[in-house]
Amino acid sequence: MLYDFLENVTEPFTLEEVTAYVQMPESKRNNRLALEIAALIDTRNIAFRLDKRQWVSRRGCFEPVVFVIDPTRLELLNGILIPGHRCVPFANPDLLPNNYKFFWKGLPIPMTTTEGPPEEFYPYYCVFGEEYAPQYVARDNPENEDAFNCDPYEDPPEVSIHTLDMRNIYREASFVPGDHFTVRTLDWKGGCFELEKVGKDEWSQTDLYHWFEAAEGGFEDSFALLGPGSSTEEQIAYAYWYGGKRMRDVPAYSLEEFLYEKTDRIETVPYGIETRFWFAGKEIPDRKSLEGIAVPPDRTYIEDILFRKNIPISEFVILSYVRDALFRNENDIDQVINRVIPPVIHIEKAEWNVLADYISAAMEEMGERYSIFVDQSTGPIRQRVGELHTAVIELSTRLQKGEVDQSWLPKHTFIVLSQIQGHAASLLEDLDSDETPPDSELEAMDNSLDSMIETYGDIKELIDDARDNFRRNNLLVVRGGKNETAGDSWRIIQISVGGTDVWRRAQVPGNCGLEELHRLIQTSLGWKNSYPHHFSSENSGSAGRKQLDEKIKIGELGGQGITEMLYEYGTKWNLRVIVLSSYQGGKDEAMRCVAGAGAAPPETIGGPLRFRKILTALESGSDMEKQAALHELGPDFVPGLFDMEKCNHDLNSPFSTEKQK
Repeated sequence: MLYDFLENVTEPFTLEEVTAYVQMPESKRNNRLALEIAALIDTRNIAFRLDKRQWVSRRGCFEPVVFVIDPTRLELLNGILIPGHRCVPFANPDLLPNNYKFFWKGLPIPMTTTEGPPEEFYPYYCVFGEEYAPQYVARDNPENEDAFNCDPYEDPPEVSIHTLDMRNIYREASFVPGDHFTVRTLDWKGGCFELEKVGKDEWSQTDLYHWFEAAEGGFEDSFALLGPGSSTEEQIAYAYWYGGKRMRDVPAYSLEEFLYEKTDRIETVPYGIETRFWFAGKEIPDRKSLEGIAVPPDRTYIEDILFRKNIPISEFVILSYVRDALFRNENDIDQVINRVIPPVIHIEKAEWNVLADYISAAMEEMGERYSIFVDQSTGPIRQRVGELHTAVIELSTRLQKGEVDQSWLPKHTFIVLSQIQGHAASLLEDLDSDETPPDSELEAMDNSLDSMIETYGDIKELIDDARDNFRRNNLLVVRGGKNETAGDSWRIIQISVGGTDVWRRAQVPGNCGLEELHRLIQTSLGWKNSYPHHFSSENSGSAGRKQLDEKIKIGELGGQGITEMLYEYGTKWNLRVIVLSSYQGGKDEAMRCVAGAGAAPPETIGGPLRFRKILTALESGSDMEKQAALHELGPDFVPGLFDMEKCNHDLNSPFSTEKQK
């Protein structure tokens, strides 16, 4: 009822109005309902808050707003228009792009289909998140879905997507490259839009610049106030909200042109196994624990017990574990609880009894109608998902118990674990059903599960390596003493290249200056010192950054309250440098890299956005595109490879160990 209300209301609404609507089917009054609705709206960001009393729905904000689409040369040559991500956030996110309806001069524009390799279409869906583009192409039609499900690790050679047949319109409007379409949202809920042509020189640069300023401000406000959000669609919706009425009007740039060509303050950055838009040159901060996006804000008593144990799941997940026990022909309540709450987590006797009573009652009720024969297709998938979910909960708990200093963990460890946990929990909720999903849906679930298990295996391997490195380095733990100075102890530092997955971790002496740290950064990335550089840090107690004197020593930074620096190299590269733990170095200690990931981009390649595009071409482009990519990356470039042994050899060759000390 709440979502039905939000999909239909176009005027600002109060809590009393939405509560009355949701309450309509029930004669019995729920005194907590208003609080639950307010919590759900605000924590899930499903409507925009006007003030303390009022919200505006997505529909109310984006209908009948005008935005811009710029057809590409490929579309003009083929007489088509690919809706893709072009209508974000002006259409109901529950609709797929192939369900949108477009009109020209009041008449519907006919749909056609266009065939080609999937990588040719991915750029038209990447605003949803580069990692989701294949899913949108797959879900365009059942044939595509079958083709993708045949081999989850390889894209099919060819797919077919629904496109708008624009041949007559391009001819009638004398459309040329550089012309635009203004698009008016006729029906946000149903995804209906009206197109109108605008010539390439009709808008003044001054008007476009005013829109540009509003857009940059809107995005930066959304990052600052909401963080990375639950999806890129949510980020963009709030950017248009915070950008104000000017951003939701024309003259304007298309969203694609603004994000990928105009702004240099916003870029796509890695976010665990996903991507988000973020401040250019900055990383999204790591978390320190799991974050359950799917857990209800109005938690039940059972859900709240689990939430306090850092297990952010709904009761439906517990019920899926109960179904798994029935599938295993198991009656032991303790076994079910140990899967929901791994033994590494302490649980009070009273809490255990509450869970045991809940699970026992659920098992008794379900057991009366459960059929293992009906569950033959679903049961094995549910069992594998449950085992993965339990493993993620157990691993994250062990990490939070301090088995390893969290600063040693791989980048975005808890973000990745949260994403796997959230996807696994959603699958378990879907599998809490007496009905067997269609075979195609089960196949898609199975493929998704394979991908999650592989990702979990990769992150666990990195975590195990981090544990080993941490234990080895802590054999030389600082024992303290009155004579110890900042320069005597060594530091672990982490270097991350903004906008990429490339990072390095190194050990350096406390008396290492920033000049020598610069040489370490250059060597660890295989760069040649081709551009000017400087280090800066946040000014304490004031806005902006201050440039650091390169004579300052690493060991002196802590005394100035500096634990993080920005290393700006040329105009395209921003690196984040974090000073991690300290320790007392051994007699023969040498400055060296101790961990890292990713092949570094060539310094002359033009920044992280271009680097990512070239990597995409290398991975999934045509033979000609792959050759061009290798030409730019260099013949020795191997994606994902960091040769730590070579790095340390190069690092120590020019300078003696004595000089580094």
